[in-house]
Amino acid sequence: MPKKAMETLTESMFYVLMAFQRGPMCGTDVAEYVEKRTRGRLRMGPATLYTILGKFEKEQYIREIEVDGRRRTYLITEKGAGAYHSELQRLQFCVADALAEQKREVLEHE
Repeated sequence: MPKKAMETLTESMFYVLMAFQRGPMCGTDVAEYVEKRTRGRLRMGPATLYTILGKFEKEQYIREIEVDGRRRTYLITEKGAGAYHSELQRLQFCVADALAEQKREVLEHE
C-alpha cells in the first residue's frame, strides 16, 4: 500500500521543521541552522531547500509572513508543528526499538 504524501518526513524535511521551532526564518537562515545543528553532516542546496519549503507551504506546514525583495520569511503553522512532533515521536520509537534489540543481542551472547 503506498504511503500518504507527507506521512513520514525525510531527514531534510525533519530538520527544516526543527529550524522553524525556533521562530520565523527565511530559507538562508534555515539552511544555516540545519548545517550548524547537524555539524555539517547535512547540507541542503537551494533546490532541495526550496522544494521542501514549497511542499510545506502547499501542505500548510508553514506560511509566508514577509517578503523583502527575494527574501521570504516563513512561520511554522500548528499543522507543521504537529507534523514535527509526530515525526519526532516516530523516530524516538525507532531508536527505542533499536536499543531494545541491541540489548537483546548482548544478552543472548552472554
